[in-house]
Amino acid sequence: MTARAGRTGHTHFCARDHRCNLNEHRSEEIVVDLPGHGRAVLTRVRTAAGHEHAEIRLRVALAPAEPAARRQLLGLLADVRDTVTRALTVGRPAPRRAG
Repeated sequence: MTARAGRTGHTHFCARDHRCNLNEHRSEEIVVDLPGHGRAVLTRVRTAAGHEHAEIRLRVALAPAEPAARRQLLGLLADVRDTVTRALTVGRPAPRRAG
């Protein structure tokens, strides 16, 4: 299946509205909302150069005490690093086996 749909140049995932700007195509947002705790918003994006990305915005409630909030931030950064690394690994082709 091709990622482009018809003569419009929109992708199959594209929201086909004001979100497409500056030659980018953007999907509708996928929202995970945990009221009082956090929110994540994921958008799939194809750039003018044809590169595809996942854009993720996170909002997480932090502890009121500074040391605990800093520990939360450090944990979030480690989790984001692991998530990006895992996504990159999944996107790579599997190595060929000799045989």
